Amino acid sequence: MELSLSAPPSIPTSSPTPLKRRVTFAVSRPNLTPAPPSHRPSLSSLKPNHLHRLKLKAMDSQRAAPPRASLAENNGSTLTDTPTPINSGARIGEVKRVTKETNVSVKINLDGTGIAESSTGIPFLDHMLDQLASHGLLDVHVKATGDIHIDDHHTNEDVALAIGTALLQALGDRKGINRFGDFSAPLDEALIHVSLDLSGRPHLSYDLQIPTERVGTYDTQLVEHFFQSLVNTSGMTLHIRQLAGRNSHHIIEATFKAFARALRQATESDPRRLGAVPSSKGVLSRS
Repeated sequence: MELSLSAPPSIPTSSPTPLKRRVTFAVSRPNLTPAPPSHRPSLSSLKPNHLHRLKLKAMDSQRAAPPRASLAENNGSTLTDTPTPINSGARIGEVKRVTKETNVSVKINLDGTGIAESSTGIPFLDHMLDQLASHGLLDVHVKATGDIHIDDHHTNEDVALAIGTALLQALGDRKGINRFGDFSAPLDEALIHVSLDLSGRPHLSYDLQIPTERVGTYDTQLVEHFFQSLVNTSGMTLHIRQLAGRNSHHIIEATFKAFARALRQATESDPRRLGAVPSSKGVLSRS
């Protein structure tokens, strides 16, 4: 039996011969050497997702910077620039206030552990600032010199103004916080109720009946003046009521303890807020 092989049909020249697809893989290592300015990509050459990332980084940088009130709003207090890493979560306010009457430096960490370092030249005020740190779990560093040879008025006032400004700085845009705080603190026969709102609107309602004019060398009239000054620069609504009490020291100390606990409640995070501003207006700021 003979087998004959016939030539395959001719392929039209108009149809190109199919080529096998060739797949190659290349692994590149990042070039750590910065490109010269002339070879760096322009914004127009970046892909949309790259531009989106750049915009997000710019927005984060703006949000990370806390609002800075003017010198007039803070009665002469100046904010000390302390570089804090973006997204570090640190809520720290640092203020220096210098006038012809006083020289005050304040640093407050809202997420502290209760560290208190106070040296104001007014022993009773130092004792009260210790209560603020201990019961508010704030780190409070206050150093002040002033004309206490005249009286304690100017130093008491300027320390409070600086603390209020430091709180304003540390709170930033106030996103995700509880905003409201309410606490009643007993101290022996004394019972003090404090309610506050970090609203951005300064207001003080004060109702203490302190029976003596002084505790040690401290003029008890300065208690109200302290809280009024703090409210003015922090943008806080604050109500203080005395429910019971006969001893001046107990009344004042219970007031600072109740204020510290209410402030701690208001500044702590509300996980259900998911970082939103606790206001139907969408903003809380110093008015």
